[in-house]
Amino acid sequence: MKKLNPNKLYVEYRDGTTKKSPILNRKYTLTHSDETGDLFLTIGLNYAYDKISKKMRDEVLATWYKTYNGSYALYVNVFVDDPTKFTYKSSLRRNEIFIRELPLALQAIFYGDRDLLKTNPELYNAPIYIKFNSMYPCIDRTEYWLTPKDYMVK
Repeated sequence: MKKLNPNKLYVEYRDGTTKKSPILNRKYTLTHSDETGDLFLTIGLNYAYDKISKKMRDEVLATWYKTYNGSYALYVNVFVDDPTKFTYKSSLRRNEIFIRELPLALQAIFYGDRDLLKTNPELYNAPIYIKFNSMYPCIDRTEYWLTPKDYMVK
């Protein structure tokens, strides 16, 4: 697994969010620069659609929600289908890239929002669910991806 370089992560808070609150409806938009390798994490009550490339659609979107038993879970969305090609082969390739890069993306989210986790330690053990969105049924799925404590930068 690639390791996050904290010097390449830039965090922005919006919409009344702070480093410590709120948890519920807190939304993460993670984008990156192919040229510099920089990661850009926007934390707000809404996704930062202004930061999303309409051409690539390789952002990671995530939000906290409460489960049926009152605990928290993180739900992450990625858009696997290539918006420029829409072929099965290109979707398979992008799926492989997301699987390879998602651990780094999760490290960035949890490092960038580490004060929220420190303030709310129950979040360290919250389940993470990744929704791989695709028009192809064999790629379109939801997977369990461990907990935030498994992606903390040491």
